[in-house]
Amino acid sequence: MLLRYCSMFALANQAFAPLDLRAALCYTVRMEQLCVIFGAGETYAPRKKFGASDLIIAADGGYKTACDVGVEPSVVIGDFDSGEMPQNTAAHIIKLDRDKNDTDMIAAVKLGLRRGYRTFVLYGGTGGRLDHTVANFATLAYLNAFDAHGYLVGKDSVATVITDEKFTLPKTARGTVSVFAYGGTASGVTLDGMSYKLQDAELSPDFPLGVSNATAKSNCSVSVKHGSLLIFFPR
Repeated sequence: MLLRYCSMFALANQAFAPLDLRAALCYTVRMEQLCVIFGAGETYAPRKKFGASDLIIAADGGYKTACDVGVEPSVVIGDFDSGEMPQNTAAHIIKLDRDKNDTDMIAAVKLGLRRGYRTFVLYGGTGGRLDHTVANFATLAYLNAFDAHGYLVGKDSVATVITDEKFTLPKTARGTVSVFAYGGTASGVTLDGMSYKLQDAELSPDFPLGVSNATAKSNCSVSVKHGSLLIFFPR
C-alpha cells in the first residue's frame, strides 16, 4: 500500500512542475470530502449543494459549464484551448502548456490527489467528442489504480470503475445497470439484487454480456474478485 501511495504522488506531481458514495455525488449519503471537477462537455446541474470542504475544480472550458449550473470553482486549470482564461474571478488559475501528455481532466484529477482527496465527481465529461468520453473512462480507471474512486456524471446515469472490490449502488438508484470488463478479463463477478443475476462469473472485454441489466431490489451490488469493471448505474 505504501508503494502505491508513493507512486501516486510521483505521478500526480508530473503535471505540476514550475463503496457507497456521498451524494454520487452529492445526492446520496454524505460520506467524505469530494473533489468535484467540471469539464467542457455536457453538464447537468448537481442535485444538491456541495460542502464547504469540497474542492471544486474547473478543467479548462469547464469554468463556463460550472458557472452555467450555478457553481463557482475555487481552482481553474488547463491550457485554455477549449475556453478563454477566466477574468475577474476569485478562483486560483493554473495555466498549463498545450504541449503535454495529460488531458486537462487528468491534470485536475492529479491536483485533487495531491491535495489528499479520494472521492472524485466528474461533470462535463460526456457528450461532444466520443474520444473525450472514452478518455474519461480511462480517468476513472486511473483514479481507481491509486486507491481513489471517481464518478462520471451523465444525464441519466453515472459511471465508475472498481477493481478487486464490491460496489453497492445508492438506494435511490433505480433502473438500468450495465457492467463491462475493463482493461482485461474480470473474474469472480457477482451481481446481487439485479433482474439478471451473475454469480462468480467471468466477463470479457470483447463481449458485452453485462449490458442493460436492471435493479430489482433496493439493495443492489456489483463485485469482482480479480480485474476491473466499468459500471453504469442510474443517476
